[in-house]
Amino acid sequence: MQDFQEVIKDYLSANFWVAQVFVVVFLVLLLNFVQKRILNRLHDRLSRTSKVWDDAVVDALRRPLTLLIWIAGLALAAKFVQQETEAVIFQAIDPIRDVGVIACITWFLMRLTRRIESNVVEKNRSIGKDLDITTVDAIAKLVRLSFFITAALVILQTLGFSISGVLAFGGIGGIAVGFAAKDLLANFFGGLMIYLDRPFVVGDWVRSPDREIEGTVEEIGWRLTVIRTFDKRPLYVPNATFANIAVENPSRMTNRRIYETIGIRYEDMSKMAGIVADVRAMLESHADIDPQKTLIVNFNSFAPSSLDFFVYTFTRTTDWIRFHEVKQDVLIRISDIIQRHGAEVAFPTSTVHVRGYEHEPREN
Repeated sequence: MQDFQEVIKDYLSANFWVAQVFVVVFLVLLLNFVQKRILNRLHDRLSRTSKVWDDAVVDALRRPLTLLIWIAGLALAAKFVQQETEAVIFQAIDPIRDVGVIACITWFLMRLTRRIESNVVEKNRSIGKDLDITTVDAIAKLVRLSFFITAALVILQTLGFSISGVLAFGGIGGIAVGFAAKDLLANFFGGLMIYLDRPFVVGDWVRSPDREIEGTVEEIGWRLTVIRTFDKRPLYVPNATFANIAVENPSRMTNRRIYETIGIRYEDMSKMAGIVADVRAMLESHADIDPQKTLIVNFNSFAPSSLDFFVYTFTRTTDWIRFHEVKQDVLIRISDIIQRHGAEVAFPTSTVHVRGYEHEPREN
């Protein structure tokens, strides 16, 4: 009996590390379960506040914290296994753990930046406040890039690499990379110029007379700008393209122009002055026409089949749909003025003179 007890004791002593590993894994599972419940409740409560960062911190912390707990738990369990087996492979536990911790912190910071960016945009939209989404997106991308570069340097330092040597190699290698990836760098600096000069922002309607580019800007990246054409197809334009073409931004126009030429019959020549005067008065009193902009109504030319006068004016609105409603109203009013004067809008005609007949020429 005593021999059996000693055998059991020796077995438990030899395999005590298994129990330690089991306890560590159990505690990791328990800790993850508890932190998920706590963070879920905390996020539900903080999401009701008006602050943009509190719920963002909790939401960004969820997945990185889960990964961090597993990294710490598995590293501890591996330590128990190392003490028992003394395998060489377990010497990599400490650097892997350190790299994992740095990666989790970086992941949290990048998620936090994205969540705060999203909250800022949504909050300003909900209160109807104008916000330059392009600037917010650029700042967020720069912050995330800074986190990534810093984390990469810290990881290299943790693994025993000399940062000064890496930076020196990067300076020399950057020349070769610059030649090999000149198009990529051109697109990067093209995107940077878009962010700085801001010829357009997300949501603007843009078009280029040099290229077949027209649509609404959906996203401005570091390499590509995504433009949604009016037939709803995505157009991916490299940022370097915008450095070599002219870009028109109709979204920033202050007014829309009405420029129409209207002809009346030659028989109505005596009525031209009155028609022009009444059309001008109508436009000057029209509620949707901007009187501060150029307004011209003048007899313009003797056309082959008509006496032409032109209308040149600007609407108050820049909205595409509303502009056409205003233009329609103006044209209908001009037609009413012409009819009120007993004149008619001309259309192309030809007169045929036949020799040998004394009756008046007939119009066809």
